[in-house]
Amino acid sequence: MTLADLLRDHPFADDEGLLHTSRESWTAGEARAAAERCADSLRVAGVRPGNAVAVQLPNGPQLVAAIFGVWQAGGVFVPVNPRHPEHEVQRIVAETAPAAVVDATGVTAHVGARAYGEGDAFITWTSGTSGSPKPILHTHVGYLELLDRVLGPLRGGARDPSKRPTPNLIPVSMALNAGLYNTLFGLRAGAALVIMDRFEPEEFAELVRRFEIRSTVLPPAAMAMLTDDAAVTDLGPLRYVRSITAPLSPRQAQRFAAKFPVSVLNGYGQAEIGEVIGWTAADAREHPEKIGAVGKPHPGVDVRLDAEGQLMVRPPNKAVGLEPRVDAEGFVATGDLARIDDDGFVWIEGRLGDMINRGGNKVHPDEVEEVLRAVPGVSDVAVVGLPDERLGEVPVAFLVGAGADDATLVAACRADLAPYKTPVEFRWIDALPRNEVGKLLRKDLR
Repeated sequence: MTLADLLRDHPFADDEGLLHTSRESWTAGEARAAAERCADSLRVAGVRPGNAVAVQLPNGPQLVAAIFGVWQAGGVFVPVNPRHPEHEVQRIVAETAPAAVVDATGVTAHVGARAYGEGDAFITWTSGTSGSPKPILHTHVGYLELLDRVLGPLRGGARDPSKRPTPNLIPVSMALNAGLYNTLFGLRAGAALVIMDRFEPEEFAELVRRFEIRSTVLPPAAMAMLTDDAAVTDLGPLRYVRSITAPLSPRQAQRFAAKFPVSVLNGYGQAEIGEVIGWTAADAREHPEKIGAVGKPHPGVDVRLDAEGQLMVRPPNKAVGLEPRVDAEGFVATGDLARIDDDGFVWIEGRLGDMINRGGNKVHPDEVEEVLRAVPGVSDVAVVGLPDERLGEVPVAFLVGAGADDATLVAACRADLAPYKTPVEFRWIDALPRNEVGKLLRKDLR
């Protein structure tokens, strides 16, 4: 089996609606036919099995058809965000060496194609929060295992073939790992897809109502937009939201849940290993007090902490190129600091590289940020370590919002934190630097 079979063998009949946006719908038959036409065009352009194909299209049914057309032609899918500047597009093409490019004008052959291995499926990139984005090569077998690893606990017992899963709503770009993952996840579950080209709170709420979405995924930035949008007062019939792409702070989760009667389920994964830790609906019902944890390891996933408190994960499958981060027992060094409580829930406490060493005292930025977010006038905050001749590093806070005086900010920190965790300086700026899915770019602040 390959990922191409998720469309070819999808349980929907040809006349059933499979791909939807706010403006159009495609039946399963239309999607299959469009994918085959794309595959034929790629073969005519000279694409052979093992060649990469770069696809630069906006979210929508045409993009889904192109992705599966690449796989039906035996190619390796390379997503290119249509909102990327030209220099970024050229970097991706240079790094992946595709045999063809698919965009709004059609299929264009490309010279200098690289040969990829049998079973290679697609390339994504790391988030670039700590350096330049790095390409990650995924295989058909490995990604199918990843999908089934997460679907197993969610399905529970035997599936009732008479009950159709609710549509899977895709609120982020399919050029990103999170968008592609949730597209394939929905198809693997036998569901229809509801696709957003870009996230708009009112459109999201309308699509949830129209397609009776009960469970979906959202980045923390999208949850914040919904929480702060006065025009969005109801998300019925939505019941569960799983956080994706970036760390979700307990306060963000609590604010969202306070406005909407929705269970917020955190989760944890990385592009190289997929989702490895998450929540089930049963865990959410039994442990509402653990909101903010990323959940428990999925079946087949082992976790432990190293001597520094770094989360080490051993998943059943890993993407190509992880060898430098894998120890002798097969555990991947995630770069994230964590703790595991007595019930087996994992709590992420920050990035190992973000931890501030203030004269030998360890300061976790996330802990300080949670305190400062609760101060009236602060809508967003990030804490970074800056060099100091005497102490090595000291914490500095960058804040966004209506403003609060330094004395108020210091008092809030001193009330809840050890004195050495209080930032030495507070800088107010217009907005924090974030990537497209809301991950904070601390390197830009530094």
